[in-house]
Amino acid sequence: MPTLTVDGKSMEVDAGKRLVQAIEDAGVEIGHRCGGFARCTTCRVAFSEGEPATMTRAEYEKLTERDLFGQYRLSCQIVCDHDMSIGEVAMTKSNQGWTDTGPAVEAAVTPEATFVPIDELTA
Repeated sequence: MPTLTVDGKSMEVDAGKRLVQAIEDAGVEIGHRCGGFARCTTCRVAFSEGEPATMTRAEYEKLTERDLFGQYRLSCQIVCDHDMSIGEVAMTKSNQGWTDTGPAVEAAVTPEATFVPIDELTA
């Protein structure tokens, strides 16, 4: 089982679980205002260790569109398949003043994910 470290806490997570859901399970009220469809960027995180070397095309396109590529990743587009440490959860219920974090997120990465090496996306 991979280990996720977020907000100073480490926990084991089920392999294949979406990172946004694992962060919620750790007690962090991370935003997912679009429901985890790579449309809003409210689930963005910065890694301190273990950043995945692959990315979905949807994540790449949204981060590039918003000038966030290279700074953040979309936790709704990442699965927990190795140890990861999150250095920053950018948008949370409390720091944004939301009444909720957003619609429920499906168990599988949506839109249907094909993970591509980042260097292929940027070539």
